[in-house]
Amino acid sequence: MPDTLPPVPPKKKGLARLLAAAGYSIAGLRSAFASEEAFRLEVFTLCLAVPLALWLGESTVERLLLIGSVLLLLIVELLNTAVEAVVNRVGLEFHELSRQAKDIGSAAVFICMGLVAMVWVALLI
Repeated sequence: MPDTLPPVPPKKKGLARLLAAAGYSIAGLRSAFASEEAFRLEVFTLCLAVPLALWLGESTVERLLLIGSVLLLLIVELLNTAVEAVVNRVGLEFHELSRQAKDIGSAAVFICMGLVAMVWVALLI
């Protein structure tokens, strides 16, 4: 087993870097959609929320807040999924810090769900 790591490929620049980053982002979305039921449910919620927000929102700002709150939920879910993947990569055996990291990520998603509910209730009632 060699003591050195393999050489790191040179970093892309300019448009090539932007295209590569977009590809990594799409791969991440596909991975989350394939592996996380919660993410799939939240994407389904977004698919329902966008037309509802466009129909029920009385101004552009209201529509953006309604849609943006659900998009924020997807962002937080993606970050939670990333935390869980890293924790699982480190080890699958139980460790209190692993549990704590996963619980905190889950709490962030839970709080964001509350935010979505508050925004929708405040703007539509």
